[in-house]
Amino acid sequence: MLLEHDDSQLLLVDYQVKLLPALHDGAWALGNARRLTRLARLFKVPVWLTEEYPEGLGATDPDLQALVAQAQQAGGGKTFPKMSFSAVADGLGELLRPPARAQNPQGGNARSLPKHLQKKPEAVPERGTVVIAGCETHVCLLQTALALLEEEFDVWVVTDACTSRTERNRDAAFDRLAGAGAELVTTEMVAFEWLRTAEHPAFAETLRIVKEVAA
Repeated sequence: MLLEHDDSQLLLVDYQVKLLPALHDGAWALGNARRLTRLARLFKVPVWLTEEYPEGLGATDPDLQALVAQAQQAGGGKTFPKMSFSAVADGLGELLRPPARAQNPQGGNARSLPKHLQKKPEAVPERGTVVIAGCETHVCLLQTALALLEEEFDVWVVTDACTSRTERNRDAAFDRLAGAGAELVTTEMVAFEWLRTAEHPAFAETLRIVKEVAA
């Protein structure tokens, strides 16, 4: 089973300026988050960014925030402030999975039309795979990812873009997430699975992003 870029959404959890300095390998994880965001922009993957209690923990790292804005312009997504540790508890799940919507070009009530003229409701294209990375892995990322699994999303955790205050907490979260059904991957796995072939027009740019030092 491999990632498909046209079925993926990227979710970045709480890369905030007052939080990152206290985290284990925080600079490395942030660097990989920036690479993921650039890849998402390249493949037009929607990017969702959460911020936990921004009044207290500060805004997102400004360089990452700028990259996210560019990626959202290319592929969609939104920045989502929250107070709950799980972003799903604050309503993010509804944004990740848009509802079906009926479209009736003739106007009026579609049910009043003869059966052969009625149009079926047209669903918004649904992306069922969430590629997730962030801080703190054992708290906000874990609780968000478990809730997404409960809502039947496929969840892929980018391990080298995740961090906690201690390595033990981060790794315990990885064990629990894998046991719950999440896939554990790295930034480069995501890049080459979205790419798939050296014949892809984004091959050269993907290689350039991959070869950059993460931090």
